[in-house]
Amino acid sequence: MKIVVNRKPALIAAVVLVIVMLFVSAVYAQSSTSVLKDGKWVAGDFHTHTYLTDGSNTQKEVVDQAFHYGLDWMANSEHGGLSARDPEGNAFPYALWRWITLRDYSFPIIEDLRVQHPDKLLVQGLEWNVPTHEHASVGIVADEPTAISDFEYIFDAADNDNSRSSEGLEKKNVTHADAVAGAKWLQDNYPDASYFLINHPSRKLKFSVADIRDFNNAAPDVCFGFEGLPGHQKEAGRGGYDNDLGDNTYKARTYGGADYMVAKVGGLWDALLGEGRKFWIFVNSDFHKTTNDFWPGEYAKSYTWVSDNSYDSLIDGLRSGNSFAVQGDLINELDFNIKSRGKVAVMGQTMTVNKGDNAQITIRFKSPAANNNGDIPQVDHIDLIAGNVTGKAEPGTTAYNRDTNETARVVAKFSSDDWEVCDNGWCVVKYNLKKVQKDQYFRLRGTNLGAGVENETDADGNPLCDDLMGVNDASKAYEDLWFYSNPIFVKVQ
Repeated sequence: MKIVVNRKPALIAAVVLVIVMLFVSAVYAQSSTSVLKDGKWVAGDFHTHTYLTDGSNTQKEVVDQAFHYGLDWMANSEHGGLSARDPEGNAFPYALWRWITLRDYSFPIIEDLRVQHPDKLLVQGLEWNVPTHEHASVGIVADEPTAISDFEYIFDAADNDNSRSSEGLEKKNVTHADAVAGAKWLQDNYPDASYFLINHPSRKLKFSVADIRDFNNAAPDVCFGFEGLPGHQKEAGRGGYDNDLGDNTYKARTYGGADYMVAKVGGLWDALLGEGRKFWIFVNSDFHKTTNDFWPGEYAKSYTWVSDNSYDSLIDGLRSGNSFAVQGDLINELDFNIKSRGKVAVMGQTMTVNKGDNAQITIRFKSPAANNNGDIPQVDHIDLIAGNVTGKAEPGTTAYNRDTNETARVVAKFSSDDWEVCDNGWCVVKYNLKKVQKDQYFRLRGTNLGAGVENETDADGNPLCDDLMGVNDASKAYEDLWFYSNPIFVKVQ
């Protein structure tokens, strides 16, 4: 008897299996491929100090360490006012005004270091003593020092020199209006080549939300962000936030190393984003000396997407909002985007949808094999934070002075149970936005800590005040790591 075997079911099953495998492979490839093209991430630090003001190292030593720790660009940003020491730390016979040392001492060193590091970017900046406020980092990308020197002379609150009136330089360094004028000066003269970023914004509670709105209104292309995660991360009072400001002291503290304006969901940053303001978060070292500070890039990195290795591209990248801020190398890659109807928006951009459309959020991230403490960084969870966008508040109104956004909330929390780990080390998670009805923004916050960690996080995983951990040091900073993304906006038409 001849046995006839019907091979059609087996053949059909094999074909189906191949199709399924090809489909899965295509989906997997799509999920592990970045939407970002024609560019690269660069890491940088815009807030550092040397001997010329109150630092403890030469500019070359600071730059060499910054590039050793993986930075692609760095700015020197000494305090305005007076310089008591030369670049090697030797006392001047008499103190020199900072506008002089910017022009005659600091910038020539920057020029020389640019030659030594042709593949890196070095910016001559200034830590501006903002009239009636505290500090801000100002940078003007130029091949000459006159611009930043003149800015310091005119607008720095600690510069009392009047010797240049014959040159037509009028001092404007006393009032809040003078501070706004300084922002406007940058906007009018260097809109494509400068930045004004507020430093340690809540440390002395010298910047109100109305102040920040004033600066952003006057100079939207220049005043576009702040140090949401300040430097001094291994100082005894984390971030240097150790002022006793009475009932408001809780605002002048860090939470997981972040400024209260950022750490508080529904706080000041969310209030600005709820207006649709293009106002971004950054992190830096505020390096002065190794006893209190990590070297630039050692612990804190601001990653920015740039199109090429030019100064124009760097400033464009900072202004774009396609940046994320990270401590302790918790992550070193992030692709956060929203897609709808074949369009895609990344950090800093706006996705426009029709009312009722669906959209999908994709979060792709990657951590290095080890950080500079020798630890293997591992993300415990990521919060997806959203808030409604209602439009800009008008000066003089109650809303203009409101520093909260009651619509901001954590809409989703993702852990390792939720993300797919790809062979190349990327972790991928997706979140669907169904039938979008209103203008919103979405931002990310991630940490190595779980929820309910004693003195570190509350039951929902929000960071607690760093004072609860007692005296801070490097080891405590490395045990408490966070990253923050800039937002993506969704506009309904």
